[in-house]
Amino acid sequence: MTQNRINFSPYLFIRILIFLGLFTSFIFGQHDRERNAFRYLAEDKIEKAYHELKNGKKHTDPAEKGFISTLCLLHEGKVEQALDSARDAVRLGLPFERLLAEPREWLGPLREHTDFKKWKRTVSPSPILHGPMLGRVTDTGASFWFRTDGSHEVAVEVSGHSGRESIRTTQKNGFVGVIELDGLLPGTYFSYNVFVNNEKIQIPGVDFGFRTYPQPDEESKFTVAFGGCSGFVPEYEKVWELIAGHEPRAMLMLGDNVYIDDPEEVKWTGNYCYSRRHSRPEWRKLVAGSSIHAIYDDHDFGTDDCVPGSLINQPTWKKPVLANFTRNWNNPVMGGGDKNPGCWHSFTLGKVDIIMLDCRYYRDLKKKSMLGSVQKKWLKETLKNSNAVFKIIASSVPFSKGIKPGSKDPWDGYPEEREEIFNFIEDENIEGVLLIAADRHRIDLRKTERPNGYDLYEFVSGRLTNKHVHSVVKTDGLVWGYNKTCGYCLLRFDTRKKTPQIKLEAYDNMGKLLFAQKILASDLKFNE
Repeated sequence: MTQNRINFSPYLFIRILIFLGLFTSFIFGQHDRERNAFRYLAEDKIEKAYHELKNGKKHTDPAEKGFISTLCLLHEGKVEQALDSARDAVRLGLPFERLLAEPREWLGPLREHTDFKKWKRTVSPSPILHGPMLGRVTDTGASFWFRTDGSHEVAVEVSGHSGRESIRTTQKNGFVGVIELDGLLPGTYFSYNVFVNNEKIQIPGVDFGFRTYPQPDEESKFTVAFGGCSGFVPEYEKVWELIAGHEPRAMLMLGDNVYIDDPEEVKWTGNYCYSRRHSRPEWRKLVAGSSIHAIYDDHDFGTDDCVPGSLINQPTWKKPVLANFTRNWNNPVMGGGDKNPGCWHSFTLGKVDIIMLDCRYYRDLKKKSMLGSVQKKWLKETLKNSNAVFKIIASSVPFSKGIKPGSKDPWDGYPEEREEIFNFIEDENIEGVLLIAADRHRIDLRKTERPNGYDLYEFVSGRLTNKHVHSVVKTDGLVWGYNKTCGYCLLRFDTRKKTPQIKLEAYDNMGKLLFAQKILASDLKFNE
């Protein structure tokens, strides 16, 4: 009898082992032990989940460990012990709402337990598990995003606005709903109330109020906050409350917002990562009063430094990941519709246009494009048609040269497309462009000198809550850099002045001002 044999060289075997090691590091290496243990549970690897809880990186707190321990016990059918574990987790600081949110299927046996139902009645948690998250604010309107504990009728009533607007959350949409309001006055502060099944809801420590944007072309003064790279580190979550204290009109989340790194199982790992952030009281204080705009980067869309290619439906996880992202944020209309999906979008505050880029969905090294043809055309048209004094281009990865030596992940990997965009700005005499980005776990300001145009400044805020840190890379264009602690950045616009200006500010994770620099509109003009 003959046998078919495969010639399996030691060299090939080593390469396979290296690949598997890299793949494992993509899924597990960037994360806290609780997220990694959750990922093992998604694969029904209960023993590995327990091992990770005991021996993995100790980034997070005992409360989160207690939550994952509860899930492990439920996987084993030990509901009584799971209930005890859940009680311990809540005593250690876990928001009770976490036991009502994701993963709902796994937590089902716990919620059906008689003693849990008694406990829930005693705690009397809000039926609003996540949110309200403000978004899609304009000069005349706003939207409110919610996730509820089961199907409920949710209503919002804005002061000075006639009547209530309501929706019913359903299981089909993951009990997520969005209420849209229009007919509001520009540049005006509005308080609002939230009702569930006609009962007024309050969330401790959260103020329900916001200010509409100024009218397009209106001279005004306001603040926008931004940053990225916000892994779940409970002791650093206070940054959201610090940002809220500045009362920004908008908060721009520039990617690596929750660190999923699991596109194939985004239903489980994605919902878990979003749920623990949306449940944080500090986060809820921020999102209830500032319009939230989000784009993703590699760790929220795919895996570390992913290059998924330019095809719309390949890999097959692209659209499900985008759908999960869309469901968990309150963005305006994104991308180019069903034919050209993505998270890119833009919005206007007075004399400022903010352009949010999708730097992952169509990224293709062979085609030398990060944006893809449709998004790039949209970017050019948006810039060319803008009458704003300042045009902010928000990228999840930095444009500046040399900021990640040897890597093709930032715009250094797509120098032709970067130069095409910069040349377009110059050829069309587009003034007032400022670049902002995240990705690098630090804060820095850099300047790209352009011989045929004005200098392009780039402000990078890439360490909102991460423990992992990147060194400040010294390049010719480095103006200032900082990496000692987490922090956040603000853009303070004042277009009322004779010469409109932006004040760039960087803060550490205690709210201390680290750096400030003014950029005048005249600095972002072509020499006559």
